Amino acid sequence: MSTGEFTLRVAVATLCGVLLGYERAHSHKNTGMRTLGLVGLGAGALTAALMYAGASFDTTARAIQGLLAGIGFLGAGVILHGRGDDRPHGLTTAAAVWVTSILGVVAGVGEIAAALIVAALAFAILKLGARVDRAVEMQSERRPDR
Repeated sequence: MSTGEFTLRVAVATLCGVLLGYERAHSHKNTGMRTLGLVGLGAGALTAALMYAGASFDTTARAIQGLLAGIGFLGAGVILHGRGDDRPHGLTTAAAVWVTSILGVVAGVGEIAAALIVAALAFAILKLGARVDRAVEMQSERRPDR
């Protein structure tokens, strides 16, 4: 892999994170462009660097496995459960952290188009999903208890 290819992979991984982070920031969530951009950058850089260095498939797979397990701790940090509240908050943002790390890995292995397509789909889910969730919640509140 050339230095240019390495740079492209890491840049796309970062861009995917920034895109999802923009939506989270725009939705006034605590995790935004900087956090998710860094998650994408880190995952992409790790994966691309291993491939650039000629690491074996087993070594790369173990590193990716460790990355995805470890990213769960970051995701868990954004999940809140308040007193007297039946629902935890931050699950969508935690999922966005997890997806961003996967996008970094996908871009890092060189699947640039796949990373961009999945990032666009994730962005659409985040953007449109909140509206659908609110509409369903409003519909449920209008129904009398049975």
